[in-house]
Amino acid sequence: MNSLLGFVLVILAVWAGVLAAFARPIAARWREPVLKCPVLAIESDDWGAGPLAQAEVLAQLKDMLAGLRDVAGRPALMTLGVVMEVPDGPRIAAGGCVRYHGSGLAGQSFEAVRIAMHEGIAAGVFVPQLHGQSHYWPGAVLQAAQSDATVRDWLTGAAPACSEALPSHLQSRWVDASRLPSRTLDAASIRHAVMTEAAGWRALFDSAPEVAVATTFVWNDMVEAAWREAGVAAVITPGRRATCRDATGRPGCEDRAMLTGDESPSGLMYLVRDVYFEPARGHLPTRLVEGLAMRTRQGRACLVETHRFNFLEQPEASLAALRMALAAAHASHPDLRYLAPRELAQAIRVRDPAWIEHRLSRRMRALRARLAEIPRFARTARWSGLGWVLA
Repeated sequence: MNSLLGFVLVILAVWAGVLAAFARPIAARWREPVLKCPVLAIESDDWGAGPLAQAEVLAQLKDMLAGLRDVAGRPALMTLGVVMEVPDGPRIAAGGCVRYHGSGLAGQSFEAVRIAMHEGIAAGVFVPQLHGQSHYWPGAVLQAAQSDATVRDWLTGAAPACSEALPSHLQSRWVDASRLPSRTLDAASIRHAVMTEAAGWRALFDSAPEVAVATTFVWNDMVEAAWREAGVAAVITPGRRATCRDATGRPGCEDRAMLTGDESPSGLMYLVRDVYFEPARGHLPTRLVEGLAMRTRQGRACLVETHRFNFLEQPEASLAALRMALAAAHASHPDLRYLAPRELAQAIRVRDPAWIEHRLSRRMRALRARLAEIPRFARTARWSGLGWVLA
């Protein structure tokens, strides 16, 4: 009996040691809100100023999304990460490419795009989110154009520019990536840029921007502070924050990891978007459905990232793939609900019992599903036998 008791005590001590070693990430996932039902939002970035073909594609997306309803009767939902400006190519070219000029979404040339956006908003299928005045830092692109003919041609083109055609590192708005590694912008320049785009946003949508999505997910505390001052309440993230472009041009200098519901030093709420669905890159509808199933087991919202280029490069195929994915999501989760990120943030902030789970058994179930994502925890728990208890 004594030997058996001793063995049990040793096992319990090992398990306690494992839990203590991973106490911080486990506690963070326990604090993270648990949703009562499957929640889905399609998040699509880069819409707004740019190719005029967007207007027709947005109209098609509106009709397709309006034809799908969740269990509460709400239509399928797509957020639009809105970019409000592209280069005024002819004007930049006329000046010898030494001064930047922008062509804004509020201008006459983009009227059809604006109308398509607002029609989708009125139909309840589009929710605009702030992606930026531009999908680049103008000074950085102008500087790069002095030595890169491809960038110069893009900057001075006659047709409304497509930001996706820029080198990836130059698509980051909140750093100066004209040279690599990138350099940090000063706080005054960042604040002025955010206040300018917030004013433009209010003119377009008659409200403050509630949710922001940094282009290429590169941003920093100075940007968050300015967003907060401009009225932003929540930030879409991939679960971590990059603050620079490294010497190879990739997002780097990661300084923070976050879970949905975490709060920034500026008081902004972080929301995590980590399911990727890009049909033009070969992603099948099952990718979205599997992501929804996993996030539902974890008690999380499934925020799906997709981009405008899918619907410009392969409009028919991408629309069909999204339609199939949403139909499959409804079939596999009959209790599916659509919820905009701004609404999700509000539900979390007030712990709305209509959306947020408070029952211990359901919260424990979600926690067990979340533990597998903690680096090295699953292997350690399996080795110690704790995994059997938590299964």
